[in-house]
Amino acid sequence: MVKPSAHASHILVKSKGEATQLASNINKFKDFQKTARKKSDCPSSQKGGDLGWFRKGQMVSEFDEVVWTIPLKTVSEPVKTQFGYHLIWVHEREE
Repeated sequence: MVKPSAHASHILVKSKGEATQLASNINKFKDFQKTARKKSDCPSSQKGGDLGWFRKGQMVSEFDEVVWTIPLKTVSEPVKTQFGYHLIWVHEREE
């Protein structure tokens, strides 16, 4: 059986405070992309934070858990992983 997959974007920053502040200024995906290009510490920032499609279990567990639970097309709360704090935007999920 094929694992479910998701298409998501993210913004990676060093502090929860910064992530919270950035999230408060994001109302639509265009804002998310712009913020990712300017502020994200991940190489995906060049693509507006786009991570493309990935399967369940491919990302670190804290990140993965949020991808499968937040409403589509909304900004997540800051998510802490060993890399820093992420804001996640899930475009689509295929169960």
